[in-house]
Amino acid sequence: MALARHGKKYRKVSELVDRTKTYPPGEAIELIKKVSYASFDETVELHLRMGLDPRSADQQVRGVVVLPHGLGKKVGIVVFAHGEGVKIAQEAGAEYVGGDELIKRIEEGWLGFDVAIATPDMMGKVGKLGKILGRRGLMPNPKSGTVVAATDLPRVIAETRKGRVEFRLDRTAIIHVPLGKISFEVNKLLENLAAVVEAIVKARPSGAKGQYIRSVALSSTMGPGIKLDLKSTLALAA
Repeated sequence: MALARHGKKYRKVSELVDRTKTYPPGEAIELIKKVSYASFDETVELHLRMGLDPRSADQQVRGVVVLPHGLGKKVGIVVFAHGEGVKIAQEAGAEYVGGDELIKRIEEGWLGFDVAIATPDMMGKVGKLGKILGRRGLMPNPKSGTVVAATDLPRVIAETRKGRVEFRLDRTAIIHVPLGKISFEVNKLLENLAAVVEAIVKARPSGAKGQYIRSVALSSTMGPGIKLDLKSTLALAA
Protein backbone atom coordinates (compact mmCIF):
# COMPACT_ATOMS: atom_id res chain seq x y z
CA MET A 1 0.00 0.00 0.00
CA ALA A 2 2.86 2.40 0.80
CA LEU A 3 4.26 2.19 -2.72
CA ALA A 4 0.94 3.37 -4.14
CA ARG A 5 1.74 6.87 -2.89
CA HIS A 6 4.89 6.99 -5.02
CA GLY A 7 5.32 7.61 -8.74
CA LYS A 8 5.96 5.02 -11.45
CA LYS A 9 9.74 5.53 -11.44
CA TYR A 10 9.96 4.94 -7.70
CA ARG A 11 7.80 1.84 -7.88
CA LYS A 12 9.89 0.46 -10.73
CA VAL A 13 13.25 0.83 -8.98
CA SER A 14 11.76 -0.43 -5.70
CA GLU A 15 11.24 -3.78 -7.38
CA LEU A 16 15.04 -4.13 -7.49
CA VAL A 17 15.25 -3.98 -3.68
CA ASP A 18 14.49 -7.14 -1.72
CA ARG A 19 12.75 -5.79 1.38
CA THR A 20 13.11 -9.13 3.17
CA LYS A 21 16.88 -9.03 2.84
CA THR A 22 19.68 -7.15 4.61
CA TYR A 23 22.60 -6.24 2.36
CA PRO A 24 26.34 -6.05 3.09
CA PRO A 25 27.43 -2.36 3.03
CA GLY A 26 29.30 -2.50 -0.29
CA GLU A 27 26.46 -4.33 -2.03
CA ALA A 28 23.93 -1.89 -0.59
CA ILE A 29 25.86 1.12 -1.91
CA GLU A 30 26.10 -0.43 -5.38
CA LEU A 31 22.35 -1.06 -5.27
CA ILE A 32 21.48 2.44 -4.08
CA LYS A 33 23.36 3.85 -7.05
CA LYS A 34 21.53 1.42 -9.36
CA VAL A 35 18.07 2.44 -8.13
CA SER A 36 18.77 6.17 -8.30
CA TYR A 37 16.47 7.77 -10.86
CA ALA A 38 16.41 11.49 -9.98
CA SER A 39 17.69 14.06 -12.45
CA PHE A 40 19.93 15.66 -9.79
CA ASP A 41 22.86 14.41 -7.73
CA GLU A 42 21.03 12.92 -4.76
CA THR A 43 22.38 12.81 -1.23
CA VAL A 44 22.99 9.36 0.25
CA GLU A 45 21.74 9.15 3.82
CA LEU A 46 22.39 6.72 6.67
CA HIS A 47 19.63 5.94 9.16
CA LEU A 48 20.29 4.06 12.41
CA ARG A 49 17.56 2.85 14.74
CA MET A 50 19.06 2.92 18.22
CA GLY A 51 18.27 0.87 21.32
CA LEU A 52 18.07 4.03 23.41
CA ASP A 53 15.43 6.02 25.24
CA PRO A 54 15.49 9.61 23.90
CA ARG A 55 13.79 10.78 27.09
CA SER A 56 16.67 9.59 29.29
CA ALA A 57 19.46 12.11 29.92
CA ASP A 58 22.14 9.40 30.13
CA GLN A 59 21.14 7.82 26.81
CA GLN A 60 21.72 10.79 24.54
CA VAL A 61 24.05 10.47 21.56
CA ARG A 62 25.55 13.52 19.92
CA GLY A 63 28.83 14.13 18.17
CA VAL A 64 30.65 15.11 15.00
CA VAL A 65 32.65 13.24 12.41
CA VAL A 66 34.77 14.44 9.50
CA LEU A 67 33.88 12.41 6.41
CA PRO A 68 37.07 11.26 4.60
CA HIS A 69 35.63 12.26 1.23
CA GLY A 70 33.38 15.14 2.27
CA LEU A 71 29.75 15.70 1.38
CA GLY A 72 30.24 16.67 -2.24
CA LYS A 73 28.77 20.13 -1.89
CA LYS A 74 29.84 23.65 -1.02
CA VAL A 75 29.00 24.43 2.60
CA GLY A 76 27.91 27.95 3.52
CA ILE A 77 29.35 28.95 6.90
CA VAL A 78 28.21 31.68 9.28
CA VAL A 79 30.44 32.70 12.19
CA PHE A 80 29.20 34.84 15.06
CA ALA A 81 32.22 36.67 16.43
CA HIS A 82 33.60 40.10 17.20
CA GLY A 83 37.01 41.73 17.54
CA GLU A 84 39.92 39.49 16.57
CA GLY A 85 37.51 36.60 15.97
CA VAL A 86 36.05 38.38 12.95
CA LYS A 87 39.42 38.67 11.26
CA ILE A 88 40.35 35.07 12.08
CA ALA A 89 37.05 33.72 10.69
CA GLN A 90 37.30 35.79 7.51
CA GLU A 91 40.88 34.69 6.88
CA ALA A 92 39.80 31.07 7.47
CA GLY A 93 37.23 31.38 4.68
CA ALA A 94 33.86 31.79 6.40
CA GLU A 95 31.37 33.38 4.01
CA TYR A 96 29.46 35.39 6.62
CA VAL A 97 31.02 36.79 9.79
CA GLY A 98 29.64 39.30 12.25
CA GLY A 99 27.71 40.05 15.41
CA ASP A 100 24.65 42.21 15.97
CA GLU A 101 24.08 43.01 12.28
CA LEU A 102 24.26 39.31 11.34
CA ILE A 103 21.88 38.35 14.14
CA LYS A 104 19.42 41.02 12.99
CA ARG A 105 19.62 39.79 9.40
CA ILE A 106 18.70 36.25 10.52
CA GLU A 107 15.87 37.60 12.70
CA GLU A 108 14.50 39.23 9.55
CA GLY A 109 14.34 35.88 7.79
CA TRP A 110 17.70 35.29 6.09
CA LEU A 111 18.93 31.68 6.32
CA GLY A 112 21.33 31.37 3.40
CA PHE A 113 23.87 29.11 5.11
CA ASP A 114 24.39 25.47 6.13
CA VAL A 115 26.45 25.69 9.35
CA ALA A 116 26.58 28.26 12.16
CA ILE A 117 29.60 28.62 14.42
CA ALA A 118 30.03 31.00 17.34
CA THR A 119 32.68 32.05 19.83
CA PRO A 120 31.62 31.61 23.50
CA ASP A 121 31.42 35.36 24.17
CA MET A 122 28.75 35.68 21.43
CA MET A 123 26.36 33.05 22.75
CA GLY A 124 24.54 35.49 25.01
CA LYS A 125 23.39 37.35 21.90
CA VAL A 126 23.08 34.33 19.61
CA GLY A 127 20.76 32.72 22.16
CA LYS A 128 17.90 34.93 20.99
CA LEU A 129 18.03 33.04 17.66
CA GLY A 130 17.22 29.76 19.41
CA LYS A 131 13.72 29.41 18.00
CA ILE A 132 14.89 30.22 14.47
CA LEU A 133 18.08 28.19 14.33
CA GLY A 134 17.13 25.44 16.77
CA ARG A 135 14.26 24.02 14.74
CA ARG A 136 16.55 23.83 11.71
CA GLY A 137 19.42 22.17 13.54
CA LEU A 138 21.65 25.22 13.02
CA MET A 139 22.04 26.50 16.57
CA PRO A 140 25.71 26.62 17.67
CA ASN A 141 26.33 24.19 20.50
CA PRO A 142 29.46 23.21 22.46
CA LYS A 143 28.49 19.51 22.26
CA SER A 144 28.49 19.62 18.47
CA GLY A 145 31.77 21.53 18.39
CA THR A 146 30.25 24.68 16.91
CA VAL A 147 30.93 26.93 19.91
CA VAL A 148 34.70 27.37 19.97
CA ALA A 149 37.38 29.85 20.97
CA ALA A 150 38.43 32.29 18.26
CA THR A 151 41.80 30.56 17.98
CA ASP A 152 40.02 27.29 17.07
CA LEU A 153 37.94 28.84 14.27
CA PRO A 154 40.40 27.97 11.45
CA ARG A 155 40.36 24.29 12.42
CA VAL A 156 36.58 24.04 12.74
CA ILE A 157 35.98 25.96 9.50
CA ALA A 158 38.49 23.76 7.65
CA GLU A 159 36.86 20.58 9.00
CA THR A 160 33.43 21.85 7.99
CA ARG A 161 34.70 22.51 4.48
CA LYS A 162 36.08 18.95 4.29
CA GLY A 163 32.79 17.37 5.34
CA ARG A 164 32.32 17.72 9.07
CA VAL A 165 28.84 16.45 9.94
CA GLU A 166 26.93 16.26 13.19
CA PHE A 167 24.94 13.27 14.37
CA ARG A 168 22.41 13.18 17.17
CA LEU A 169 19.62 10.99 18.50
CA ASP A 170 16.19 12.32 17.56
CA ARG A 171 12.96 11.98 19.53
CA THR A 172 12.11 8.72 17.74
CA ALA A 173 15.46 7.09 18.72
CA ILE A 174 16.85 7.35 15.19
CA ILE A 175 20.09 8.95 13.98
CA HIS A 176 20.13 10.40 10.42
CA VAL A 177 23.47 11.28 8.81
CA PRO A 178 24.33 12.37 5.22
CA LEU A 179 27.16 10.34 3.66
CA GLY A 180 27.83 12.16 0.39
CA LYS A 181 26.44 12.24 -3.14
CA ILE A 182 25.11 9.41 -5.28
CA SER A 183 27.80 10.31 -7.85
CA PHE A 184 30.56 9.33 -5.40
CA GLU A 185 32.50 6.16 -6.17
CA VAL A 186 31.37 3.14 -4.17
CA ASN A 187 34.61 2.98 -2.16
CA LYS A 188 34.32 6.65 -1.15
CA LEU A 189 30.78 6.23 0.13
CA LEU A 190 31.87 3.06 1.93
CA GLU A 191 34.75 4.88 3.65
CA ASN A 192 32.42 7.73 4.66
CA LEU A 193 29.98 5.14 6.02
CA ALA A 194 32.77 3.46 8.00
CA ALA A 195 33.81 6.78 9.56
CA VAL A 196 30.25 7.54 10.70
CA VAL A 197 29.63 4.07 12.12
CA GLU A 198 32.94 4.18 14.01
CA ALA A 199 32.12 7.60 15.50
CA ILE A 200 28.64 6.51 16.62
CA VAL A 201 29.95 3.29 18.16
CA LYS A 202 32.54 5.29 20.11
CA ALA A 203 29.85 7.74 21.25
CA ARG A 204 27.87 5.04 23.08
CA PRO A 205 26.42 6.76 26.16
CA SER A 206 26.92 5.48 29.70
CA GLY A 207 23.22 4.77 30.12
CA ALA A 208 22.92 2.52 27.05
CA LYS A 209 21.62 -0.95 27.88
CA GLY A 210 21.28 -4.02 25.71
CA GLN A 211 21.60 -3.73 21.94
CA TYR A 212 22.99 -0.26 21.15
CA ILE A 213 22.32 -0.19 17.38
CA ARG A 214 19.26 -2.18 16.36
CA SER A 215 19.09 -1.66 12.61
CA VAL A 216 20.75 0.35 9.85
CA ALA A 217 19.49 1.47 6.45
CA LEU A 218 20.62 3.56 3.50
CA SER A 219 18.54 5.72 1.22
CA SER A 220 19.02 8.43 -1.36
CA THR A 221 17.01 11.66 -1.47
CA MET A 222 14.35 10.21 -3.78
CA GLY A 223 15.07 6.49 -3.71
CA PRO A 224 13.82 3.55 -1.63
CA GLY A 225 15.43 2.49 1.63
CA ILE A 226 17.88 -0.42 1.68
CA LYS A 227 18.43 -2.39 4.89
CA LEU A 228 22.04 -3.10 5.81
CA ASP A 229 23.36 -6.27 7.39
CA LEU A 230 24.02 -5.13 10.96
CA LYS A 231 26.98 -7.42 11.69
CA SER A 232 29.01 -6.47 8.60
CA THR A 233 28.10 -2.80 9.02
CA LEU A 234 29.33 -2.72 12.62
CA ALA A 235 32.49 -4.53 11.50
CA LEU A 236 33.39 -1.35 9.58
CA ALA A 237 34.00 0.34 12.93
CA ALA A 238 36.91 -2.00 13.53
